[in-house]
Amino acid sequence: MNKDDMILISVDDHIVEPPDMFKNHLPKKYADEAPRLVHNPDGSDTWQFRDIVIPNVALNAVAGRPKEEYGLEPQGLDEIRKGCYNVDERVKDMNAGGILGSICFPSFPGFAGRLFATEDPEFSLALVQAYNDWHIDEWCGAYPARFIPMALPVIWDAEACAQEVRRVSKKGVHALTFTENPAAMGYPSFHDDYWKPLWKALCDTNTVLNVHIGSSGKLAITAPDAPLDVMITLQPMNIVQAAADLLWSKPIKDYPDLKIGLSEGGTGWIPYFLERVDRTYEMHSTWTHQNFGGKLPSEVFREHFLTCFISDPVGVALRDKIGIDNISWEADYPHSDSMWPGAPEELWDVLTENNVPDDEINKMTYENAMRWYSFDPFTHIAREQATVGALRKAAEGHDVSIQALSHHEQGTRGDALHAAARGNSGSE
Repeated sequence: MNKDDMILISVDDHIVEPPDMFKNHLPKKYADEAPRLVHNPDGSDTWQFRDIVIPNVALNAVAGRPKEEYGLEPQGLDEIRKGCYNVDERVKDMNAGGILGSICFPSFPGFAGRLFATEDPEFSLALVQAYNDWHIDEWCGAYPARFIPMALPVIWDAEACAQEVRRVSKKGVHALTFTENPAAMGYPSFHDDYWKPLWKALCDTNTVLNVHIGSSGKLAITAPDAPLDVMITLQPMNIVQAAADLLWSKPIKDYPDLKIGLSEGGTGWIPYFLERVDRTYEMHSTWTHQNFGGKLPSEVFREHFLTCFISDPVGVALRDKIGIDNISWEADYPHSDSMWPGAPEELWDVLTENNVPDDEINKMTYENAMRWYSFDPFTHIAREQATVGALRKAAEGHDVSIQALSHHEQGTRGDALHAAARGNSGSE
């Protein structure tokens, strides 16, 4: 195999939602109350819902832009690549980046959809279902070979959430985005029986619960005045906490078919994590009364958890200690960690440096994603047309040059974090 022979399915990418997304899916009686994208006098576009303003900060959409334009200031849609919010342009960008398939996480509603939790349960449910139907029918439905559909949860009601999982499963959805810490959002924890209807629905429909870093809104940070580099460095620590929380939880023991994706969490930390949980079990299970049915926690982890990485040389080197069937790849387009359009080159360097055999490359780059998410793109596209080389050939002439798109000088729109403190940042 060479670089151009790889088939890439990314299990973590992102959407910047287009302004007309509610047009065809929200009941007319709610049309005047729907979230709306507002173009501001300073040139930025912000989603506004009641008294909440959600900026699209630059870090969320920097694909194809110089690093000098990275930051936390609000941006306008005309300052980011069209592939961030237009599905036709997204597929062109995917082709140019050699990426066959993608799971796209939401932006302005938050990863767990908490923005839609209003005092009116009927309205709230209508918002979630409108978002889900837009995502499934319009975004993913436009190119069924290219997107793995994923639903927003009804985070405030476990029974309604279970019903929504069952509803969208009939439309071919086998992924649900969720919070890594519901207790931090004011809901019952993973250890509470409150979520039983959801666990059962997930298992009955073969749906993966995707817990994304930062989805609770409680990012790991050392101090309010710490440099932003601290927060960015510690982001994966949120997913480590979630992995421990869920691995030691009762649902893992009660629902053997429960599947959990640790989205954007990386893999390099997992070998030590698995050593630590086994050691904890060995030393303390007698008095904490943990029981994994004769298995080690590390074995149970491999039965229930899918992990993902962007390049992650340490995780690839230690892949056997993680579990080759539990590792998938992500592009993180259009966020600032993404290497688009050069992700195949970066990934290939890591794979070859670690002498990864072809069968293991295939598992990590696309086969595990297909199996975990019940996704078969080859019913819509021939395998020989799905490789990095073939997709890039199809994208010849598509402009992927680095372009400065911002229309304002840095600092003139204020700090988006301050705006987020007054409302909802959209990062959870």
